[in-house]
Amino acid sequence: MPLDSAAAQCLGMRIRPLPRSLSSSRLRVGEALARGVTANRLNASDLDTSVWGVRGPRHDATIHTKCALIAARLDDRGVFSHSTAALLFGVSTTLALDAASELHVSVTAPARAPHARGLHGHSLAFENDEFATIGGLRATSPERTWCDLAAQLDLLNLIAAGDVFINRRLPLTTLARIEACLRRHPYLKNVAVAREALALLDGGAESRPESFLRVILNRGGLPRPRINHSLVNTESGTVLRPDFEFTEYRTLLEYQGDHHRTKEQWRKDMTRRSRLEAAGWTVIEINADDLRDANELVERIALTLRRHGWRGRTQPVFARIEW
Repeated sequence: MPLDSAAAQCLGMRIRPLPRSLSSSRLRVGEALARGVTANRLNASDLDTSVWGVRGPRHDATIHTKCALIAARLDDRGVFSHSTAALLFGVSTTLALDAASELHVSVTAPARAPHARGLHGHSLAFENDEFATIGGLRATSPERTWCDLAAQLDLLNLIAAGDVFINRRLPLTTLARIEACLRRHPYLKNVAVAREALALLDGGAESRPESFLRVILNRGGLPRPRINHSLVNTESGTVLRPDFEFTEYRTLLEYQGDHHRTKEQWRKDMTRRSRLEAAGWTVIEINADDLRDANELVERIALTLRRHGWRGRTQPVFARIEW
């Protein structure tokens, strides 16, 4: 009785290499069987078996490789969409969606949504300019991808993803193109959330926590800060870029991510804060734990702003952070 691949490895047996003509990133099972490759070999531990009918190298588990396996089974009508397309564009959504095993594929309605193991299919209305090619793979365009993410993400994460899509340093699309896409599709799932998020997008944000914090400040009724604005010391010429600047109230918010834990970064942050405070600024440092209680954070910031003359009122923030 032949050993399966796992048992063979346990006994120190070497897995037989595939025929050279079949050694590729995308191997069709039917073709391999026709060329004499056994079913046991096609289920060996060195191959990715997550997609029915196709095999690929297990060690190369990037999103692009996974999509390439699915693409080998799709006809030309299917395109990668939703969170899968976002990952292909390099845009993270949430930890759960980024790690999900299912890939999202859409076809143009009225075609039936595709169904297969490892695949989540959609049948949607598309315009001709709502497609893109990423590394040889067909996907929805950046603006259409963001609009479709409204079906998967809450408001905060949809805004964070949108900030990446329109980031002023490396923009994938523009606010105007996203707005036009939403106008074309008034019946998209959760389109009301998308419209609310659209009004709060900002290409100046440089991280997801910054996006979360900006929305919390907005919904909490606090003044609108300047984001990542360069402050120049006129005497020394030193340039500092605080995360959030309430200019009128001489108050700065600095988000401290985990990368600030290194000794070198900690020392730089101390010097940076000392310089800002010497120049007359009040600095409030914020970390991920602070974002878990948005209402308490808003009130804490408001107390500081009021000491500097702000007379506004806060309002409850209904926000739960899903990383």
